[in-house]
Amino acid sequence: MSIAYFTKFVRKRYRSGRKCPPPFRVMIAHLLKTLQEKWNSYKYRFVPWIALNLRKNERTLRRVKERCQDKLVPDEYIAVTLQSLFRHLFKNDIERQRDLLPLLTESSRSAYQNAQNSTVSLTRLDRHLDPCEVMLGSLGFCINRRRSTLRSAGTGVFVTMGMVPKGTPVAMYPGTLYQTYEPIFFQSLCNPFVFRCIDGVLIDGNDKGISKIVYRSCSGRDRLGPFRLSDITWLTANPDNPMAVGQYVNNCSNEKAANVCYQEFDVPDKFPLELRQYLPNVNYRHDTSKPLRCVVLVALRDINSGEELFSNYFTIVH
Repeated sequence: MSIAYFTKFVRKRYRSGRKCPPPFRVMIAHLLKTLQEKWNSYKYRFVPWIALNLRKNERTLRRVKERCQDKLVPDEYIAVTLQSLFRHLFKNDIERQRDLLPLLTESSRSAYQNAQNSTVSLTRLDRHLDPCEVMLGSLGFCINRRRSTLRSAGTGVFVTMGMVPKGTPVAMYPGTLYQTYEPIFFQSLCNPFVFRCIDGVLIDGNDKGISKIVYRSCSGRDRLGPFRLSDITWLTANPDNPMAVGQYVNNCSNEKAANVCYQEFDVPDKFPLELRQYLPNVNYRHDTSKPLRCVVLVALRDINSGEELFSNYFTIVH
């Protein structure tokens, strides 16, 4: 039963001639207001986890007083960190990027070519670094998917090498972005990977089924000549961007406290064009005027090698 239908039913039931007592009328009004607020919060988010966890556990909630406090680190720091990793990934895969080099600015082209010359010894050894090794060399740690330590939780994400300092972006939440007015009903059915941003924007991080088909289609559509503006390899077992596994980070529990939190990040216009191929997000509609939304997971404390990442699926903004 929809909220609008329920409201109409109550008003019809207690219209003139059958006045409800004032206390009951106040109670009904309060109930309708509460249901309307809940519906406005979740009407676009078809996440089974919410339906099964309406009784919130205070120990697994994250609370912030204002929207601005939902950001743990500045957006500029996130942009610098992502660009640093993406540049190392680009240099590591320079042979595949030869078509793009002539189209870059002189300074960017020189920087990449100098990096290529400095790695001649590696190419002679015919050694191509794994993206996780590149991440370890660039950020000082790497992450990967493994079986979760939580019972019946399935896949989780672990720090496999190195140490993550507090405040460092650890992972990214990949997927197709839907504005609040865009259709996501069929993609959301039985889909536990739909992430709801604070402004109602949705990110479908499912790497299977119709979600996978939609993402591939949107990613193939959004190209600028030879430049790919998004990454599709996160749909595979071996993503080019090793950070693009954030959809598999499990919710914290009473025994396992959260060590990362979600932070929304709008990609700035000045983000290097050649590095956008590592962004694991794409807009559902190509003509949207809003910047590309990304969600990163930021470390709440120092995280050591071997630890599993846990987040808060519920963040309440007062």
